Amino acid sequence: MAKDEKRTGDPAEAGESQAGAAGDHRGDFIRDIVEQDNSTGKWGGRVNTRFPPEPNGYLHIGHAKSICLNFGIAKQYAGKCNLRFDDTNPAKEEQEYVDSIIEDVRWLGWDWEDRLYYGSDYFEQMYLWAEELVKKGKAYVCDLSADEVSRTRGSLTSPGKESPHRNRSPEENLDLFRRMRAGEFPDGSRTLRAKIDMASPNLNMRDPVMYRILHQEHHRQGDKWCVYPMYDWAHGLEDSIERITHSICTLEFENHRPLYDWFIDQLGIYHPQQIEFARLNLTYTVMSKRRLLELVQGRHVQGWDDPRMPTISGMRRRGFPPEAIRNFCERIGVNKFNSTVDYALLEFCVRERLNRVAPRAMAVLRPLKVVIENYPSGQIEQLDAVNNPEDPSAGTRKVPFTRELYIERDDFMEDPPKQFFRLAPGREVRLRYAYFVKCVNVVKDAGGQVVELRCTYDPATRGGDAPDGRKVKATLHWVSAAESLPVQVRLYDHLFTKTDPDDVPEGGNYLANLNLNSLEIVSQARTEPSIASAAAGSLFQFERLGYFCLDRDSKPGKPVFNRTVTLKDAWAKVQKKAGTSGA
Repeated sequence: MAKDEKRTGDPAEAGESQAGAAGDHRGDFIRDIVEQDNSTGKWGGRVNTRFPPEPNGYLHIGHAKSICLNFGIAKQYAGKCNLRFDDTNPAKEEQEYVDSIIEDVRWLGWDWEDRLYYGSDYFEQMYLWAEELVKKGKAYVCDLSADEVSRTRGSLTSPGKESPHRNRSPEENLDLFRRMRAGEFPDGSRTLRAKIDMASPNLNMRDPVMYRILHQEHHRQGDKWCVYPMYDWAHGLEDSIERITHSICTLEFENHRPLYDWFIDQLGIYHPQQIEFARLNLTYTVMSKRRLLELVQGRHVQGWDDPRMPTISGMRRRGFPPEAIRNFCERIGVNKFNSTVDYALLEFCVRERLNRVAPRAMAVLRPLKVVIENYPSGQIEQLDAVNNPEDPSAGTRKVPFTRELYIERDDFMEDPPKQFFRLAPGREVRLRYAYFVKCVNVVKDAGGQVVELRCTYDPATRGGDAPDGRKVKATLHWVSAAESLPVQVRLYDHLFTKTDPDDVPEGGNYLANLNLNSLEIVSQARTEPSIASAAAGSLFQFERLGYFCLDRDSKPGKPVFNRTVTLKDAWAKVQKKAGTSGA
């Protein structure tokens, strides 16, 4: 396995156009193998991949890379991709996870047609093949405990020790294995092991366990089985049964490939080709399903679909479009060395997509009241606002303008520094789509806090410049005080404070790097009324603030918005520092 390398992403790759959306896939070593196989007729012109998740948790962005790779290759070469659940461990698997995985893959835009499979449906055939190896003297029943098997396995520099049960006769092994299946023995008392080579330099070949006893109900098979296949035994057999051509795995399975091949060769059955690629590592995140489960069970987050989680469901709830995730997976490419991609590149892909498709709206997160003294009381003026400057076909909407407005509190300073160009006493600014306004008075409460600005407006500047040619240096967003809608806004930051959450002192825990300020709830925000009829999942660009998604927690009259990404492009800074123009 190649040494792990830390990088922020390939700026050259980041500069590519949205290849995923266009279907123009850049080459990589896996596609090179597929094309070579097609040119030689190795698989009779067939390409059949598979995405084989274990239903023991929700999928994350790393799985999205594998999904896009497997389904993308099948689509590119007019092949097929199966969705198959490797449901061989009932102790950790649930129907909830099965349902979530199906939803995630479909939401990402991929279709397995009628090829939805479950490894557990092959249990009978796997068992019969195991009996075949027992009869050939290639597998035996071992009475050692799991700890004893581990202790006798040896190390990278020393051979393992043979089990005292290794030389049982095929007849005795077959009897014991059948009795294991019949439920005669307690959990952990016996295993079925392959008889290979306890001195092999590859520890995976040192008589690996094929079956363990587990008296636990399976979410799909019920209580039909009490012996369950190990992943290394089941993996290749499932691929063979489905006649997969290219079995694409992550790099940690590279040392397992000889075992994959050995099992298939000993049985003399159809033999797919296993190919390994580097998994995705992303800054400010953890990708282990075990750790993600710890975050959920420890209530460090509000569930698998918490918008701070790197899960596909969390990103969907946060407002990441599937097109952006596919584009991200296309941009980072496929390689054979481990690397870490900067989270800013993922945000760039999201921002790039939403800039084209998200309708605009105005919202004020921390309102400061503005009274236009020379504007008629009770008058409501409907101003035209552009829905999306990137899409002329999106048209315009009406925004109500009234005597009393709200602006962002940060857009006013009573004693501004030199480079502050927004509103201040005696200063004039433009209100977006509306008029020039000038601050003429500041109202404070008993504690000296600014609570209201008194302003005047120039009626001749509606939607444009001043007739006399005077200029302003800032344009502010705003909402009508009377016509705007109260909303709750959730502002999300990285879940961890460090790019590498495992960067802790010796003996420390990654949880020490949790960002305690990763969620800020803003309860006094207000938006223009155009969003009133939006459905959960609707996306908007709140002008000057970022992109926001209407959350499923919203109730009639009480919208809740999640900030998807800011308008600020951190990826541009990464590229500038790297000395490239990039994307």
